[in-house]
Amino acid sequence: MQLADYLDKGASLGGDEPCLTTNGESRTYAEVQRLSWRIAGALHGSGIGAGDRIAVLSANDPVALTCVFGISRAGAVWCPVNPRNEAAENKQLLEMFGCRCLFFQERFAPLVERIRHELPALTTLVCLDGEVDGAWTFDDWVERAYRTPDRIFRAGDQPCMLAGTGGTTGLPKGVRLTGTNMATATATTLMSYPFGESPRYLALAPLTHSAGVLTFPIMALGGEVVIMPAPDLGEFLRLVQRHRITHAFLPPTVIYGLLEHPDLDATDLSSLRCLWYGAAPMSPTRLEEALTRIGPVLGQLFGQTEAPNMISTLAPADHFRPDGSIATERLSSAGRPSPLTQVAIMSEDGALLPRGERGEVVVRGPLVMDGYHENPEATVAAGEHGWHHTGDIGYLDAENFLYIVDRAKDMIITGGFNVYSAEVEQALLAHPAVLDAAVIGLPDEKWGERLTAVVQLRPAREAAPEDLTAFVKTRLGSVKTPKQLDIWPDLPRSKIGKVLKSEIKNRFTATA
Repeated sequence: MQLADYLDKGASLGGDEPCLTTNGESRTYAEVQRLSWRIAGALHGSGIGAGDRIAVLSANDPVALTCVFGISRAGAVWCPVNPRNEAAENKQLLEMFGCRCLFFQERFAPLVERIRHELPALTTLVCLDGEVDGAWTFDDWVERAYRTPDRIFRAGDQPCMLAGTGGTTGLPKGVRLTGTNMATATATTLMSYPFGESPRYLALAPLTHSAGVLTFPIMALGGEVVIMPAPDLGEFLRLVQRHRITHAFLPPTVIYGLLEHPDLDATDLSSLRCLWYGAAPMSPTRLEEALTRIGPVLGQLFGQTEAPNMISTLAPADHFRPDGSIATERLSSAGRPSPLTQVAIMSEDGALLPRGERGEVVVRGPLVMDGYHENPEATVAAGEHGWHHTGDIGYLDAENFLYIVDRAKDMIITGGFNVYSAEVEQALLAHPAVLDAAVIGLPDEKWGERLTAVVQLRPAREAAPEDLTAFVKTRLGSVKTPKQLDIWPDLPRSKIGKVLKSEIKNRFTATA
């Protein structure tokens, strides 16, 4: 499949139905479809075609999303670029991918100006919403460069998307995702979560990440995508009520903020069928609160760039026992392996482990990437023993629920004992005053690594470090209790809300 096929499927169900809505204005499926064809024709007129890489640098925007479908029609490869990246990181990605064309919003013109002269392959610049020196305006480019495509592009299972890895540690890699990867993620979403008729999806999270991929099943059903140009939790609540939103995706940290919002309990959220959460572990305590206050609609996604979104799923119904009570015993799980993906636990020597034993989570199936862009060594390493290695440590329980214990690189060896930072973080998050927490290991002459926690408190809450360490000790014992605990006003996070432990370590190192 091409990415444009999801738009075309929606258009076949009702061309006059709303497709993309922003600030109260809607574009119908037929309008979005026509514009995507014109974008494809303008790409061809600019000498860009099958296999070329095209970057989109934009906040959430309907024209930017339409460009994705135009790129698909031209047979080119979509390279999402996060607008929150630093200029150097974006330059690195565009250079690594060899991008020939860049669509961008006017607000990012200073960033583009800093990097464009160092990217000789980048021959076509198109500003989506303004006039910028050295770039086409979008309307002029579509009008002047357009030529009717010679044919409708149809190819085999070729890459349709090149996505940079998170880059929270080391240099990012380019993940090559094909039409089959996207079709598998989309089909799994439709199989695993409640949809029904006329879904309406609210995109607050960046469309450059999971929020973008989740628009495809909505469009396949002819649903409406309501796009928020900027994140605002108050506006999110108003839009859910106004548009009778059925689906949305929020990272856990944003859900924590939603639970603190004064308008939450007064907002009518009865239209919600599924509020997805993912991209980082969620506190079971806060998840239970969300299930109570938002409703029985929370659904977990577990995946990674290399196997997008759907390695395992915890549907809304899986959060509850048969008698309707909250299944607190499985709120810390990542759900069951999804129908089209095999999941196993592997030892360091490549042996598959029985249920209950901890090891690296490995996966295989049509969800897994085609490989890393121009990096055969990393591709071979990631697929060792015939399985894709996620880098996560976890186990499968007797009911086949997957539990992620930690990232392999985040395991801390202190006093000769292995301590998984995620377990300590979850214990801290159970404290009523804690909004978020990160646990790392710092060099220590006595312990080898000193178990160190950094905590962000909830608004208007107070807690002393010694109270928080005592709280953890009663739950996990002394070995897993932080030897050092600092309270920070905020934790450093990536563009998609993941806590940057490398940045936390750097701050400690800089002050040592």
